[in-house]
Amino acid sequence: MPDYDYLIVGAGLYGAVFAREMVNAGKKVLIIEKRDHIAGNCYTRNDEGINVHQYGAHIMHTNDHKVWSYIQNYCQLNNYTNRVKANYQGTIYSLPINMNTLHQVYGVITPEQAEKKIESLKVPIDNPKNLQEWMHASVGEELYEMFIKGYTTKQWGKSPTELPASIIKRLPIRLTYNDNYFNDRYQGIPIGGYTQFFEHLLDRIPVQLSTDFLADREYWLNQAKEIVYCGMIDEFLNYQDGELEWRSLRFDHNRLEERNYQGTAVMNYTELDIPFTRVLEHKHFEHTGTLPNLGHTVVTHEYPQEWDRSKEAYYPVRDVNGESALYDKYHSFALKEFPKVHFKGRMAEYIYRDMCPTIRSALDFVSEKLN
Repeated sequence: MPDYDYLIVGAGLYGAVFAREMVNAGKKVLIIEKRDHIAGNCYTRNDEGINVHQYGAHIMHTNDHKVWSYIQNYCQLNNYTNRVKANYQGTIYSLPINMNTLHQVYGVITPEQAEKKIESLKVPIDNPKNLQEWMHASVGEELYEMFIKGYTTKQWGKSPTELPASIIKRLPIRLTYNDNYFNDRYQGIPIGGYTQFFEHLLDRIPVQLSTDFLADREYWLNQAKEIVYCGMIDEFLNYQDGELEWRSLRFDHNRLEERNYQGTAVMNYTELDIPFTRVLEHKHFEHTGTLPNLGHTVVTHEYPQEWDRSKEAYYPVRDVNGESALYDKYHSFALKEFPKVHFKGRMAEYIYRDMCPTIRSALDFVSEKLN
């Protein structure tokens, strides 16, 4: 008989939430994780009082009260609000595009003036066919060139004329002075860092680190009645029909012996000839008022890059194409050939998903399994 009710492959957010709820329900669970740490891409390491987001910025934000309450069972959240700034040709602007931005660029003061200005800039395009055309039709060419074109090209490695408008429609354009990047009611970051949040979430749950499921797949398939696999589905199937398309990222972390480098957590660099897309200064994520009396800071430059098997997969190119026949083929095959394996989470499902929707997805699957 298998030793466990559930083997969970991956100690990231989906796997951790599913494991917690199943253990609470009396199930016997084991988590195995390929990396040498828990928390997946949410992992934070402490650098003498600064919690460094090792794999890029992670911010909890949602309108889902149940998820927000669930998170607070395992951590205390601060009141961080994501107010992104953009450096374009040495001038700092407010993002997403809002009245602050429009005042800086065009000198408008009231929403009525801003609306008239934008209407005068719009390019008449009846049916925008791509991201560039949608931006031209929505706000004109100048704002697109300043804030969208270069950043998007770097992020996806494609011209905006090759990208669907759906990518940019997630970014609001506001005729208010509200510079909060998100529209969600709830927003914050765990005080003490994400790793501490995961430690509480995984309390008394066995986790085996530095363990690669695929290095001994047949062994692990026999260790539990059911398996929740949170890795890449094409890798699980040995890329038998080819690789899914992903974008990867490279993070250049630097400790600087100065108190405050850029004055904000997230600074976008929107020009195409600057190779990184943004710079993070981590102390601003957790300390939203007065900065602690530390003589150093940690900043991270984020470089998008092509994915290959030696790199971590971050963004599914399915977001660009809108569908993936190869993923659909892999998913159908896997369900048929491996009926005890559940492919869950952003990598297994080949979909970009923020943290709070990931928690909701895991909780819904728990309910499905227990009811």
